[in-house]
Amino acid sequence: MSDIGSTILAGLLLSLCAAGTVVAAQSPLDTARQAELGVLLEQDCGSCHGLTRKGGLGSALLPESIAHFTDDALIEIILDGVPGTPMPPWRRFLSHTEAAWIVDRLRQGEQ
Repeated sequence: MSDIGSTILAGLLLSLCAAGTVVAAQSPLDTARQAELGVLLEQDCGSCHGLTRKGGLGSALLPESIAHFTDDALIEIILDGVPGTPMPPWRRFLSHTEAAWIVDRLRQGEQ
């Protein structure tokens, strides 16, 4: 794993521990998968939540907009969607670890 990947993984684990959330360990995400998830976050999530994540069809995904949600709740929303809304389930395409990585990126406000 590259130094950047190790740093991202360490940051994710620290943020999850600090939030009191325990995530089952799966294989760490390699830099290629992180890049793919970054594109998914920008393009797919951005198509509803706005390319700057300030909202659109979907709600805003800025750090202050999601602060009241636990990491587990956000992971569940990503994986299972929100029935009765346009938010689709992503479980067929994403693992729990990948959804947690996305939550970490959202919490950091990274584009």
